[in-house]
Amino acid sequence: MSAIRSERLGVDTDVAEKSGPEKFAPPDRRPPERLSDISQAAANAVEGEIREFVRRDVAFLRRQRNEADGGEAVSDNLNSLIRRVSGASMEEIDRVILELQGVRDMLRNEGERVSREIAGYASLSHAAMTAMKVIGDSLKQWKEGPNGQPEPGRRSAN
Repeated sequence: MSAIRSERLGVDTDVAEKSGPEKFAPPDRRPPERLSDISQAAANAVEGEIREFVRRDVAFLRRQRNEADGGEAVSDNLNSLIRRVSGASMEEIDRVILELQGVRDMLRNEGERVSREIAGYASLSHAAMTAMKVIGDSLKQWKEGPNGQPEPGRRSAN
C-alpha cells in the first residue's frame, strides 16, 4: 500500500489557506486542521486499498479491451467498477453520519442533564441562603431578648 503525499499533488503543506465555506465559518465550527495519527493511518490504509483495487480492475479491463476491443463492454465494466468503488465509500459515509448523529444525541442529553443539575444547585443554594437568614434572625432575637434590648449579662456584638 502507498499513501498519497501532498508533495506529489502539488499541495503546499505550509500554507493552510482554506477555500469554500470553511474559510468563513466561525473557528469553533471549522473542520480540524489535521487528522490524528490514527485517523491519518486509517485514511492512508483505505486509500491504498482503493488504489490497489482500481489497479487490478483497470488491468483486467485493459486485458478485456485488448481481447474484445469492444467500446461498449469496456464502458459497462468501467461503470461496474465505479459502482463498486463508490458503494464502499457511500457505506462509509453513511456509517460516519450515523455515528455523528449518535454523538449529537449524546451531547444533547448531556446538555439537558447539566442544565437540570445547575437548576438543582441554584434551588439548593437559594434554600441554604434562606435557612441561613432565618438562623441569623433567630440568633439576633435570642441575643436581644424578648423586648428587643440586650439581656443583662450578655454582651452585645457591637
